[in-house]
This record gives sequence, C-alpha cells and structure tokens, in this order.
Amino acid sequence: MSPHPGSPPGQAPRLVAWETTRACNLACVHCRAAAVYEPSPDELTTEEGRRLIDQIAALAPGVILILTGGEPLMRPDIFDLAAHGTERGLRVVMAPNGTLITPEKARLMAASGVRRISVSLDGAAAADHDRFRGVEGAFDRVLAGLEYAKAAGLEFQINTTVTRRNLSHIEAIQDLAVSLGAAAHHIFLLVPTGRGRQLTDEVITAEEYEKTLNWFHDRRNRVPLQLKATCAPHYHRILRQRARAEGKKVDLNTYGLDAVSRGCLGGQGFVFVSSTGRVQPCGYLDLDCGRVREKDFGEIYRNSSIFLDLRDQSRYKGKCGVCEFWRVCGGCRARAYAATGDYLAEEPLCLYQPKRKNKEAGVT
Repeated sequence: MSPHPGSPPGQAPRLVAWETTRACNLACVHCRAAAVYEPSPDELTTEEGRRLIDQIAALAPGVILILTGGEPLMRPDIFDLAAHGTERGLRVVMAPNGTLITPEKARLMAASGVRRISVSLDGAAAADHDRFRGVEGAFDRVLAGLEYAKAAGLEFQINTTVTRRNLSHIEAIQDLAVSLGAAAHHIFLLVPTGRGRQLTDEVITAEEYEKTLNWFHDRRNRVPLQLKATCAPHYHRILRQRARAEGKKVDLNTYGLDAVSRGCLGGQGFVFVSSTGRVQPCGYLDLDCGRVREKDFGEIYRNSSIFLDLRDQSRYKGKCGVCEFWRVCGGCRARAYAATGDYLAEEPLCLYQPKRKNKEAGVT
C-alpha cells in the first residue's frame, strides 16, 4: 500500500531517490549519471545528507527513500545515512550494482534498516551483462553479491534496462531472477540521457515497446515475482485495457506496484535529488527545480514551477494533452524532453490514439 494513498501529488511524494554519489566502479554504456570512479567534491556532506533526510521525513513520513548512485556503496557514510533514514521512519531501500557487496556490507545494510536492494542484470549470461556494464567479471560478482545479500536476510529485486541488444533475452533474464530468489523484476525502458545519449540506435520502437509491455503483463501470473515497468508509463494504460477486456478490475497490488499509482511519477509522487542537492522530477529528466542547499526540500517539491506544470494536464501538448489515460499514464516526460527539448511534449514512443479531443479529466 502507498504510505499516502489519498494525498494529492503536490503535497507529499511517495518515493524519493537520492543520488548519494556519482562515483562508480563500473562504466555502464547507458549510465544516466555518466558516473566516474572518483566522487565529486561537491557532493552533499554527511550533515547535509542528514538534514535532507530530516526534511524528507517532515514532508512525507514513511516515504520510500531510495539510496542510489553512481554506486552508493562507494560512499563511506552510506550505512550511517541509511540508519538515519530508518530512525526517522522512512522505508529505506538501496540500489547498488551488486559487484561491491561483501558479507560484511550485506550485514551492515541489513543492520541499518535497508528493506530491499535493487541490483541490475542486463543479460542472462556473463558476456552480455559485462559488455553492457563495461567491466569484465561484473556478472559473476553480482551473483556472488546476491548470495551474500540472501545470507544477510536482505530482500532483493532485479532491474533490467530493455534495449535492442537484450530485447530477445528478457525472458531468460526474468527466469534467472526467479532462480536467484528475487522478490521482484523491474524493467526499465531506455531513456537516452547521460551516456545513454550514445545509444539512440538501441532504443526499441513503439511497436516493440507495446509488444514488450503486453508480454510483461502476461507474465504476471506465470512467475513468482512482483513485476513493475519503469520509464514505461503506457504499462498502466495496458493494465486497464487488458483488465477491461478480461472483465476484471485492476488491482495494482497484484502487480507489485507498491506506492505507484500511475505511469510517469516525475513531480507527481516521485522526486529525485542529485549528489549535489539539485532537485529534479526524476533522474532522467535533467531539469533544475531547486537546490536543497538553498531551499527546504518540501518547499521545492510543493512549489517548483516545473512540478506544477507536470501536475496540470492542460499544459501537456500533443496527444498526451487530451489522452483519457493521462491520469494513469502521463507519458514519459524524460523521453519527451530527450526527443524534443520540451518536457510537456507528447510521449514519442506511444502507439495509442486518444479517443477524446478535449482536456477533460482522464480515466482512473
């Protein structure tokens, strides 16, 4: 269940992702952060990080706090920060790449209150994953890290970025997630930002997008995993279209969509904070909505003009501006921005043609 199921999106977020560092030991070809090995001297300090966590807790008690990167395990104070979030009542999760997990680090994550970790696998075999991650041996180190996590009692999910190079392997990757004992499989549809800008040829077509999301829907009763599609807001349209066709009511909890009420949550339940304290609608939407070194986090989330735009369908353009599924989809704002330079433009990888021509409220 969402910690704030009835809260208007402008009042409190459901998920906050904090990029604790841009330092990373890998060189992933699609990296949003274009991470490098050394941390930036401008990263939020431990004290600034604690203050950010306090402000998040004041705005949204019980919110899910995602400690991400870069590679969060390269930040020396990461366990102290995770423990502080736990002490403040936040539901703390972490997104390491898996290669740096040791028995001791797994124990420290568990002891600091981390409820789940997400680890990426972008191939079902070592050669495919390592090529994507830019470091030989990464695949084997991830598998070892997951065993350490399981031994420490840490729940984990597998994340996969879907590109043309691994599209035919997604089912094999999901089967691997099952065999490893994952709690969930989250697929991410590539947004060409950061180093991912060099991968425009790897972005799948709108037709492949639709086919993949329908396949993902069909797997929901076939695998013992929570399934969630990220940067793929059309999935929420498909959930409703398929439920209606089958004469069923959509139950989001059956899809493992904890705290997720719609497709694109950028500025509408989700918020991203960069390693230097810049607030953005999401990590892929590179827009400066305010700095936590200068303003209170809650004030930025509630009042940023960009966030206010994202919460108002009348400002959306093209078919997203009239789509009856706007409330549950919204189109990927980051993909629209990457394609057009306008974060309110229509989603460029959507086949659906809206049935209405005006901007009345969409379906729920």
